[in-house]
Amino acid sequence: MLGDPWLTIIGMADDNVRGLPPASRAAIDAAEMIIGGPRHLDLVEAGERGCPWPVPFDIAPVLAAQGKSCVVLASGDPFWFGAGGSLIAHLDPDDWTVLPSPSTFSRVAGQLGWRMEEISCHGLHAAPFARLRRVLSPKGRMICLVRDGNSPAGLAAWLSNNGAGAATLTVCERMGGPHQRIRTTTAADFDIEGIAAPVAVAIELPPGVGLPRASGLPDDVFAHDRQITKRPVRALTLSALAPRPGETLWDIGAGSGSISVEWCLAGGRSTAFEIKPDRVANIAQNITDFGIDHLMKVVEGPSLQMIKEHPKPDAVFVGGGGSAELFDHLMTDLPQGTRLVANGVTLETEALLANLHATRGGSLLRIELAQSQPLGTMRGWQPARPVVQWSVTL
Repeated sequence: MLGDPWLTIIGMADDNVRGLPPASRAAIDAAEMIIGGPRHLDLVEAGERGCPWPVPFDIAPVLAAQGKSCVVLASGDPFWFGAGGSLIAHLDPDDWTVLPSPSTFSRVAGQLGWRMEEISCHGLHAAPFARLRRVLSPKGRMICLVRDGNSPAGLAAWLSNNGAGAATLTVCERMGGPHQRIRTTTAADFDIEGIAAPVAVAIELPPGVGLPRASGLPDDVFAHDRQITKRPVRALTLSALAPRPGETLWDIGAGSGSISVEWCLAGGRSTAFEIKPDRVANIAQNITDFGIDHLMKVVEGPSLQMIKEHPKPDAVFVGGGGSAELFDHLMTDLPQGTRLVANGVTLETEALLANLHATRGGSLLRIELAQSQPLGTMRGWQPARPVVQWSVTL
């Protein structure tokens, strides 16, 4: 880094200060204040210079130390689910330097002979296990950092409840130090006791698990009151919305929030607007079940009023509550390049969308679907209500 940094962020393994490179040891020796977990402070014999992290975690002690020579101790690589990422958002580039050690992920992968580029890595210290739902895959491999010695049993139970009871779990304790221990079991038969933190769990998933990657998940994986964009129409709608990682969606008249959920599973973020409290509850349940609370939120109330209070999106879906007033506001307020998709099933909404297509351009699509149903002793086609879809890039 440029300048004269007052903060050094040091990554440590689970051994002692003698395992650190000379630059890390020199920074610790010169520090006026050393901040870290009690285990790390004991390892470096911080003494009166030591300041343990507050519980719950807070970076305030580090920011208050500005002007002193300060060291922060973290496990492994401080910028891989570590304290580094939390700190630098509040610092200038000249304030800090980092001296990382091999991450726990690297140590576990090396111990098991796994190629890092073929696995996914997750920090679940303060996140629900449901965060894994969108990354479960047949025969997939992942490494998860978990909160404490009780967490691996909870993770095993969650995997079993989500169809992965046959997964192989390797519990890796205190990696990189003299107390390292590795034990293996399955999720369904988890029986490992006396687990010491810090702990990581390496998971080998069985065949047949995980959500499909194509748009249009089965309707029954969502909590809903039958007010849901049905699977085939949802697939066409998401195709028109064209989600990209990191982009933001407004889902107006969200119903069950299924469009938002699949948008987030594709890597985006979404705000779902819904006026009916019972549907808001279903949306909240879907957010929890799919583990996307960090990507999606639901706002209760009249959409036209509520959207004015939120940052502008990259795309908008109008699934319910579409009115001339709403579309006039969207056309006026949204920035150029925003993608807008609206679905309608009533004659009035169809007429509105047809008029918008005539005046604003874009694409107008009529979706007519039918499913086979019993008809006496035979079968016949049962048509669904047609859906008119208007899509445009502003």
